[in-house]
Amino acid sequence: MTSSKASVAGRCPWPGEDPLYVAYHDEEWGVPEYDDRALFEKLILDGFQAGLSWITILRKRETFREAFDGFEPETIARYKPARVEKLLKNPGIIRHRGKIEATIGNARAYLDMMEKGEGFSDFLWSFTDGVPQQNKWKSIAQVPAETPMSVSMSKELKKRGFKFCGPTIVYAFAQAVGIVNDHLVTCPRHKTCSALVRNQNQ
Repeated sequence: MTSSKASVAGRCPWPGEDPLYVAYHDEEWGVPEYDDRALFEKLILDGFQAGLSWITILRKRETFREAFDGFEPETIARYKPARVEKLLKNPGIIRHRGKIEATIGNARAYLDMMEKGEGFSDFLWSFTDGVPQQNKWKSIAQVPAETPMSVSMSKELKKRGFKFCGPTIVYAFAQAVGIVNDHLVTCPRHKTCSALVRNQNQ
């Protein structure tokens, strides 16, 4: 990525000029995601982010995918204690026992939802009636860390057995997967993501 691309006028300021972060902002963040497994992966990674910066997780994302079998819930749900110990020795991921064990539990909770016919994607999108919430923030200072929607989503996820899914984590997740469009109105991606929403509904 060139430095000129990294300085697009109006872009949300949080990626700075880190090429990986800028690419994530320009290509992924805020794009509506409806795939069950992709949403599961993102929620797990946001859980690992707790107490850390997202760029830390982003730099390790491919290693995470390799370590956790492509984030296939069916596989993760069968992990035994020996696999947890192996993961705790992997320097390419965040070696946090609680988060690793929560990932296994979350995979089981995900499968339980799917087996009951609730659907992970349908459940998550139900909090905005299936339509991305279009916010119109003019500055980063206006963007909330959590909202009543994320509080409600967090509560319901926890009821279903999920962990590391507090309201702040859940809101960051919702921003990333386009459940809410929190690109600043000055950012070219705000309009782009809004257009993706319209296309999805056509």
